[in-house]
Amino acid sequence: HTARVDPPALTLLRAEQVPPYGGDTTWANLATAYAGLSEPVRRFADGLRAEHRLGVGYLARSGPDPYLRHLQDHQVASVHPVVRVHPETGERILYVNPYYVENIVDVTRAESRLLLEMFVEQITRPEYTVRFRWEPGSVALWDNRATVHLAPNDTAHLDFPRIMHRVMVTGEPPVGVDGRPSTSLVGAPLHEPHERHERHEPHEPHEPREDTEG
Repeated sequence: HTARVDPPALTLLRAEQVPPYGGDTTWANLATAYAGLSEPVRRFADGLRAEHRLGVGYLARSGPDPYLRHLQDHQVASVHPVVRVHPETGERILYVNPYYVENIVDVTRAESRLLLEMFVEQITRPEYTVRFRWEPGSVALWDNRATVHLAPNDTAHLDFPRIMHRVMVTGEPPVGVDGRPSTSLVGAPLHEPHERHERHEPHEPHEPREDTEG
């Protein structure tokens, strides 16, 4: 959900029914990923901005795809700092993901591709990640401002139900190291600044790898 100018701050996910195997969720710590970069690369990343757009990482299915049509009809896009400052801890966060980031702005397309490959490789290094195996009744709560999450797409071919319930807490526009907030390209904020609300959303089983929200 980083396509929005005010991505969700927190997410709570509860498992009601899970398959006997598969469907684990993995989180990456974006603060430690940033800290793991060399100092020159950190300084360079501090000044970058990236365009986040809905549906960038969605793998369309063959034939009619209602979810793809939904993405096309409800496009949302924003420009966020590549490094955001956590509003509560002050940590610097490598705020990228492979599912919403379209490109790094103000660089060439080739440069953007190489930079994103480097950043995504950094945030998915095993030492920055943790993997969670769901059981019925399991509950996970995470900070979208400092993590990225994914679920391996290893249950689509299984004839087992996976029912999850999700609640998201509305966040604020990310702010970069330079103090500038994110800007919206398409779509409006969910709420006015300084308001925080809970959003209850059904968890779409056909979304790729659940989703990614920084």
